Amino acid sequence: MFNWNIDEERFKKEDLEGYKLWRFVQLINYGLDEKEKLDKNELKQVWPKIKEEIDPYKRRFFEYLLWDRLYSLPDNVHFWNWHKHT
Repeated sequence: MFNWNIDEERFKKEDLEGYKLWRFVQLINYGLDEKEKLDKNELKQVWPKIKEEIDPYKRRFFEYLLWDRLYSLPDNVHFWNWHKHT
């Protein structure tokens, strides 16, 4: 994934932890490259810090994959107003 509006090398040098969190959010919300994978254990560690920045439907899917949580979202959460609920 190429991000045109962030100087990733500079970000990585100045704030490695912030860069890792930002990178996880970007990869989950916007997709992985063809052969790129997420580390499950590392994702579990950073999940509490990034879960509010993840799209609610993707968050639900990842919580199911990571912890086998089944629940339903409220009926009024749609892609155009999900940010109001976070």
